[in-house]
Amino acid sequence: MAAVLRHREHYQLPGGVPYRVARRGSLGNGRTGAGARAYPGSVPGASGRVLVVDDSQVIRQLIRVNLELDGFEVMTASDGAECLEAVHRFRPHVITLDVAMPRLDGLGTVSRLRVDPRTGHIPLMLVSASAAPGEGPPAGVDAVVAKPFEPTALVREVRRLRDEGRGPTVPASSRTLAR
Repeated sequence: MAAVLRHREHYQLPGGVPYRVARRGSLGNGRTGAGARAYPGSVPGASGRVLVVDDSQVIRQLIRVNLELDGFEVMTASDGAECLEAVHRFRPHVITLDVAMPRLDGLGTVSRLRVDPRTGHIPLMLVSASAAPGEGPPAGVDAVVAKPFEPTALVREVRRLRDEGRGPTVPASSRTLAR
């Protein structure tokens, strides 16, 4: 099933650079909720599907624009609860998560995604200002990108996770992330 372009979103990124990004009709408006359709298994020409979870609309848009420019299909959620509602419909190849969010934070979302056999295989990346330099990712997380981030580095890391999949499992007690 081919996606149909419905409209274009206009963004202005740092430095005043305008971007226009076409949104595909099958994604709706990026919000979760009743009546949302399941996302098709693949869209021709797409690099993969990424679910971006962050309570900041600006960060969600920045990540979304950069991933869409690289050919990814992107859906967004504003917190962990929305992520858990959307993940089974959208079936992402990678999920990016902020740590500090309302209702359900990033690490709580990681725990719930990892225990669910339908989502335990999905690579998870934290995009967080609380990431400690030089420390590895906490248990259940496959990569960490510190805020502020370089958009090209974030896209490169998402591509790597999509290509390599989940890394080795690390015991929960061995690594932590400051909240």
